[in-house]
Amino acid sequence: MDSLTQIVLGAACGELALGKKIGNKALLFGAIGGTIPDLDVFVGSWLFNNEIDSMAFHRGFMHSIVFAILAAFSIGIFVHWLYNRGKRLETTTQKDWIGLFFLSIFTHPLLDSFTPYGTQLFLPFSNYRVAINNIAVVDPIYTLPFLLCLILVMFFRRASSRRRFWNILGIGISSLYMLLTLVNKVYINDVFKKSLDKHEISFHRFQTQPSIFNNVLWYGIAEGENSYHVAFYSLLDKSNRFSDWQELPKNHDLVSDENKDIKTLSWFSNGYYNLISQEENNTFRYNDLRYPLLNSKDPNSSVFSFIIKKEGERWNALPFSGKPPSSEDLSVFWNRIKGNN
Repeated sequence: MDSLTQIVLGAACGELALGKKIGNKALLFGAIGGTIPDLDVFVGSWLFNNEIDSMAFHRGFMHSIVFAILAAFSIGIFVHWLYNRGKRLETTTQKDWIGLFFLSIFTHPLLDSFTPYGTQLFLPFSNYRVAINNIAVVDPIYTLPFLLCLILVMFFRRASSRRRFWNILGIGISSLYMLLTLVNKVYINDVFKKSLDKHEISFHRFQTQPSIFNNVLWYGIAEGENSYHVAFYSLLDKSNRFSDWQELPKNHDLVSDENKDIKTLSWFSNGYYNLISQEENNTFRYNDLRYPLLNSKDPNSSVFSFIIKKEGERWNALPFSGKPPSSEDLSVFWNRIKGNN
């Protein structure tokens, strides 16, 4: 999920592990631990000259269970060595610090695995991307109550029972909301399957996921032979069926799928992608269709989209242009969340 959410979760884990012993410092160290896995963005940019390689590296080994264990021991022992001196001598143990960093580091990829992006939890034994697709990468309803509770934690002394109460409450509210999104996911899958049957759409497989910033408006994508069928459903719709159907051509034949970089992109998007030719030769727009269209009426409004270009024998992704969404797209998006009449 987004960086703020990971900082909040990491800080809460730090408080659970060491709050009674070191107070607000536990929040700080937990927040640092919760940020560590996402440093793979910078590590990837140092290791690779190719943007596709860097993108594939993100949420890789540094988001795995093995990394969480190794990092927790190494960082925990090192921080304890730094901290355990002077007036703080013998106030904490190595076990305390290892526990703090394991909780704050491991919960980061665990939380990420609920999003559409996916997390390679089992590296180096398997590159399978765990992606449950029940919560958006950014969801304020998950983050803001959690953040508010954590802010209140900071105003109480480390031995205060109220401090523990607010931290547990923040964890409890966020966990309850996560459970609700999982219930939504089961319901939405059933609605999408019935909608596909009603429209007599032939498909090999499908998946659903919430749109950005909320868990009310959901997006479904079904893969056919040469195209994808996508649609939307809001929990506020009067009819319990997906609507705003669009058929998006795959165009996978525009580029050889035997190329290593194209295979990487296909693996990255779990095969849910399409290509659109650009004016320049050997240049295409790559749309990762695991993520919903921002505008349900515009097939070219993919949230996760970038340009790929052939450079010698390899393909590379150009830097994201990142143009902001239009007011029209945002208006359609907001109105669609509110439901169809």
